[in-house]
This record gives sequence, C-alpha cells and structure tokens, in this order.
Amino acid sequence: MLTQPTRELVVVPNPHPTRVYTVEMDCPEFTTLCPMTGQPDFATIYIQYQPGEHLVELKSLKLYLWSFRNEAHYHEDVTNLILNDFVAAAKPRYAKVVADFTVRGGIHTKVTVEYSETN
Repeated sequence: MLTQPTRELVVVPNPHPTRVYTVEMDCPEFTTLCPMTGQPDFATIYIQYQPGEHLVELKSLKLYLWSFRNEAHYHEDVTNLILNDFVAAAKPRYAKVVADFTVRGGIHTKVTVEYSETN
C-alpha cells in the first residue's frame, strides 16, 4: 500500500506536559510550486516548538509537508500556512517555522514566522 500525502497533522499526548522543553525538526526535501512559473521551489523547513499537551507525530508531519509539492504557493504564504496548521493541531506554547529556499533567479529567500501562546 502506498502512502499518500495529507494535510492532517496527527498529535499524540505529551508525556511531560508540565515541563518546558524544545523540539527541533527539519525537512531538507520540501517542495512547492512557484505560482508564477509552475516550476518547483525547493526548501529546507525548520520547525522548532515547545509542546504543551501534545506532540506532533513525525510521520504525519512528513506526509503533511509532502502535500505541498503539487500546489503553487509563494514562499511567505506557505511558511505561514505551515505555522498556522501546526499551531492549530498541536497547540504549542511556542512555535517557529523557518523556510530556507534554494536560490532561484539569483535570489535566496528565507522566511521566518513565530507563534507564542502569550500573543
């Protein structure tokens, strides 16, 4: 059976919900399409978060990020979408997403967005 991309981020209970700690993940194979040319844009996605009651299950994160590969998004938009969906699913204390895109047309783009439950 083939695994398919999905927009569902699965969460599991955090076994240490009262402890403040940081989880860092990166995906060096992220791909989305340029909305102007239809050509692929490649990036490394870095996610850092301080979990609350939930952790994000890693396979679901992989399938979630995979779901963008056939969609057209501007760099700024896709980075914000990832943060919004991550926060909605995991409800972390803090989260940061950095999308570090490879050079395209002579321009390197790096987009950083953050969330804090105190905002």
